[in-house]
Amino acid sequence: MLTFDFKIYAIRERPQYPKPFQLRWKVGQKPHAQSFVTRTLADGRRAQLMTAAQRGEQFDVETGLPQSELRAQEPQTTWFDHATEYAEMKWQRSSAKNRATRADALAVVTSALVKDRKGAPKPAVLRRALSGRAFNASGRLTDPPEHIAAALEWIAKKSLPMSQLGQSETVRVALDALSTRLDGKTAAANTITNRRMVFNNALRYAVERRRLPTNPLQFVDWTPPGTDDEIDWRYVPNPQQAKALISAAATQGHRGEHLQAFFGCGYYAATRPAEAMNLRVGDCTLPETGWGVLLLSGSSPRVGSAWTDDGKSYEERGLKRRARSATRDVPIPPELVHLLRDHLDRYGTAPDGRLFRAARGGFLLSKEYPEVWKEARQAALTAEQAATPLAAVPYSLRHAGVSLWLASGVDPTEVARRAGHSVAVLYRFYAKVLDGKRDQANERIERALREAE
Repeated sequence: MLTFDFKIYAIRERPQYPKPFQLRWKVGQKPHAQSFVTRTLADGRRAQLMTAAQRGEQFDVETGLPQSELRAQEPQTTWFDHATEYAEMKWQRSSAKNRATRADALAVVTSALVKDRKGAPKPAVLRRALSGRAFNASGRLTDPPEHIAAALEWIAKKSLPMSQLGQSETVRVALDALSTRLDGKTAAANTITNRRMVFNNALRYAVERRRLPTNPLQFVDWTPPGTDDEIDWRYVPNPQQAKALISAAATQGHRGEHLQAFFGCGYYAATRPAEAMNLRVGDCTLPETGWGVLLLSGSSPRVGSAWTDDGKSYEERGLKRRARSATRDVPIPPELVHLLRDHLDRYGTAPDGRLFRAARGGFLLSKEYPEVWKEARQAALTAEQAATPLAAVPYSLRHAGVSLWLASGVDPTEVARRAGHSVAVLYRFYAKVLDGKRDQANERIERALREAE
C-alpha cells in the first residue's frame, strides 16, 4: 500500500556491528532500517529518501521504498504489451468500425516503436499480424499461420519499453509513422487525425496504469496536416443531375431497378448509405398523396466479419454519434414517397422488414450499389462530366440533398437535425451554401429596417 505518511530519523552509530551506521525510517506504522559501512553512504541514502519525499512521492508500506524506486524494480512493460492490453480493454464497448480503426493505428505505431529492425518480417506481414491478431480479440481465437506467429514473436522481443515513450524523439518516431502509408506516401489527413487520436488515448491509458508519469504527446511540438472539410461544390450534382442519376439507376438491369429507391433516400432524405440499408417498412409513413416520413433508428455499416461480435460482415448499431435508442424523423417529399411505394409493390421486403437487400438476399453489400452507381453515372452524365469527380460516389446524393435544403431557405438548425449531425458540422461542411444565404438574410434585415423607419 502506498502512503504519504513518511518519517525519517537521524543516523544511528553502532560500533559493534560490521556495518555500524544504521538509517531508520517509518512508512505508515511500519519501521524500516538499512545499515552501511560508512556514514557517507548512510547520508547519501538518507538524502535520496528525503528528496523523494520532497518531490511529493508516496512510499510503499511493505518495502519502505519511494514509488519511483518501486516502479523501477517492476518488470518493464513494452509498448507492444501495453498496446495489446489497451486494445483488449477497449474492445467490448467499441463498435466494429472503431475496433478496426484502433487496430490500424496501433499496428502502425507499434511497427515503428522497436529497438532495431534486425530480422524484421516484411512490413505488410507485420502490419497484418498486429492489426489482425494482436489488436483483434476475435483474431486470437484460432492458431495463427506460421509467418504471422513469427512476426508476433519478433515484435514482442523488439518492442521498446514504456519508459522510452517519455522521450520526445520516440514520440516523434510514432507520429512520423502514423502519418505515412505502407508504400511510403503521406497518409490522408483524416487517417492521420484518427491515428493520432488513438495514439493519444493509448498514452493516456499508460498514465492511468502508472506506466508513464504524464502524457508525453502534450510536450511534443508537432502539427498535423491541415484538413479542408468543406465540400467541393464543383462535383456535387445539382437537382436536375441528381434526379437524372436516380432515374438512370433504374435502367441498369434488375439490381438498378431494386436500388433506385435506395439512391432516392440518399437525395430526398439525405440518408447515409448505412442508414438506408437498415430502413424497414415499419419505419416508413407513405401516404398516397403528399409528404411522408422516414423514422431512422439505426444503421448497418459494413466493416468485415473480423471486427463484429457475431461474425457478420456488417454491424447493426444506432445512428451515428447517437445513443443506441435514438431516432431521427425525416419528412420526405412526394417524389420519394412514390419511389418507396413502387419499390414495396414490386419487391416487398426482406423477412425482417428491410426494404433493400443484396442480390442473393441478406444485407445489402457495400460493394453492390457502387457498381450500379458507376453505370448510372455513365448513362446520366456527359462524357466530360463523367471524366470528372462529379457525383463520383453515391454519398454525393446526401451532399446534394442537404445543399438543396439550405438553398431553399430551410433553417440550418432544422437541416442539421434532418441530416443527423450538429449545426457546427453543418457550418464546417456546407460553408459556401450558407455564405450564399447570408446576402439574402442581410437584404431581409435591411428591408425590415427600412420599413420600420
